[in-house]
Amino acid sequence: MPAHYTSVSMTRPRRRAGLAPLLAAVAWTVALAFAAFPSGSACADVIVATSAELRAEDDGYYLNAEFELAINSTLEEALQKGIPLYFLLEFELTRPRWYWLDEKIVSATTQHRVSYNALTRQYRVSSGLLTQTLNSLEEVERLLSRVTSRPVARSDQLTPGVRYEAAVRLRLDVNQLPKPFQVNALTSRDWSLQSDWRRWSYTP
Repeated sequence: MPAHYTSVSMTRPRRRAGLAPLLAAVAWTVALAFAAFPSGSACADVIVATSAELRAEDDGYYLNAEFELAINSTLEEALQKGIPLYFLLEFELTRPRWYWLDEKIVSATTQHRVSYNALTRQYRVSSGLLTQTLNSLEEVERLLSRVTSRPVARSDQLTPGVRYEAAVRLRLDVNQLPKPFQVNALTSRDWSLQSDWRRWSYTP
């Protein structure tokens, strides 16, 4: 009998020692799984639409809007390496209909191409035929964040006394990036730069 108890007491430590590496491996796997997903605080960089309005003139309707925009260091580095960034200003105007889908009156997109010239150390912002040269990234941010008197609709497109729903947003167009950077945009929050839709009602 003493030999029997001695045998049992010797095998238990070996079993526990064998479990230790297994438990450590499980803990390490769980830690890696949580690390693969960003925490709730690690959200994407955002643009904030702080104000927006429509102004009626004799020849049509004009958009004024302001955004809070900060180009992060990842995007700045891409610019300095010769990769242009494309920002889209999107505007929509619809007429609500209770009996059917809302009628879309206006859908307009303005593209801004931002590039950097390493020789002159200046930034260029192009939109259509208009190009502006700026000396700093802060000037680029100020230019993109302010929309002043942008024509969005003709005077005959809206009916006086009818309520319309307007919406505007600003975002980085990742589809214009080179293919390798489009893949990065799917996994890195640094490339997810956009605002929510700023919505308001407007009655001419």
